[in-house]
Amino acid sequence: MAEFTSYASFGQLRSQARQLESQTESLFLSYSSFSQHPPPTATEEEIKVVKELEETLSKREDILNTLSRILDSEHVSSATKLHHLQRHKEILVEHQKEFIRLKGVVEYERQHANLLSSVRNDIDTFRSTSSSAPVDPRREADYMLNERTRIDRSNNMVDGILSQAYATREEFGRQRQVLMNIQRRVTSTASRIPGINTIIAKINTRKKRDSLIIATLLSVCILFLFFLR
Repeated sequence: MAEFTSYASFGQLRSQARQLESQTESLFLSYSSFSQHPPPTATEEEIKVVKELEETLSKREDILNTLSRILDSEHVSSATKLHHLQRHKEILVEHQKEFIRLKGVVEYERQHANLLSSVRNDIDTFRSTSSSAPVDPRREADYMLNERTRIDRSNNMVDGILSQAYATREEFGRQRQVLMNIQRRVTSTASRIPGINTIIAKINTRKKRDSLIIATLLSVCILFLFFLR
């Protein structure tokens, strides 16, 4: 946070945010390449790209927090600046979700490749131990079928987990967007209609008063029934 001082202007910080957004997209391209024929374990290059992505996303979050404080300190915030800040926040959320998705894809492909390699090793071992004895074609066919079934089950399990995770994430995002839209509409309506805030406050006060009356009546009824017993 030290590099984002209060002396930096809104425009300078927003320029840095745009540069980091472009840098993030370039890193995504590099990271996605590791999903093609991944090695058994993460290479130094892959670890470096993941670290750069994490640091870049963290820097962007710090910049947006600083931009928010700048706007909060202004007596009259510009609608254009608020729009720009909101858009940068939306892009950051999208990139954070994409980073999580890519990590899942790379890890899935690595586990899949390791599983296939393990099956090939098992087959080679089976054949080498059976080379001195007559090979039963039915036994070898059964072994291959069992291994294929195991791979299919593993793939189906991983696919199911990923599908549930994606569906949950999309549902959270949809609900969050709906709530944000409702909040913006309520705020916009309250600012345009004179006296709406006063009316809302009176409604809330009346609700509290009605709740208090109902609670009192219930208490009296409970005490009355208790004494009747």
